[in-house]
Amino acid sequence: MSNTPMAASPLTRAVLEIDEYTSGLGWDQPARLFALVDTARLRTQEPALAAQLGLDAEQQTTGLTPIEQEEIPAGKPLDEFLGTIAWPDAVVGCALTVERLMLPPSAEASVPEGLTEKKLAEWVAGHPDRQEVRMTVAVLRDGARDSALRLREKDSPTEVLTGGDLVPGLAEALSATFED
Repeated sequence: MSNTPMAASPLTRAVLEIDEYTSGLGWDQPARLFALVDTARLRTQEPALAAQLGLDAEQQTTGLTPIEQEEIPAGKPLDEFLGTIAWPDAVVGCALTVERLMLPPSAEASVPEGLTEKKLAEWVAGHPDRQEVRMTVAVLRDGARDSALRLREKDSPTEVLTGGDLVPGLAEALSATFED
C-alpha cells in the first residue's frame, strides 16, 4: 500500500487502502461494502483465495484484508440495507465507502424548517457552500473503528483526514451488523 503509513494500526491501514482503491475509481460512485478479514487467517484457511487476491507473495503476515462485497441494491436506503447484513465468523470487521454532500456548521442556522427529506437534500445540493465528501468507515467486531474523509475539492492522498469518531452514526450502523 503505497500511501499508507506503516506505523498505522491494521484498521487504519485497511481504511486508507479502501480509500485509495475507491479514489482510483473516480467520483460519483455508488456506496461500496467491504468485509475485513484477518490476512494471516485468510492465507492459512483459504490459500487459493489469498493467491487470487495477491496475498500469497506478501511479506507482511498481520493485518486486515478488505474484500469488496456485491453491489448495494440501488434505490434501497442504506440503513435498511445494513439492517439485512449478517457476517460469518471469519469476517472480523466491515467497511463502507459512501459519497455525500456536506455543509459547514455555519450553514446549519440557515436550513429552512419543515423540509421533507427530499426537499432538504435538494436544498443542500443547491447550497453554494456544499462540499462533496467520500467517507470510508470501518469497524471491527471488538468495537474498534476508524474512518477516512476525502473532499472532492482536495482529492489527494495527502489531504485525507482519518479518525475513529469522524462519522459516528455510520460507524454505529456498521457495528450493528455484528450484533446477534
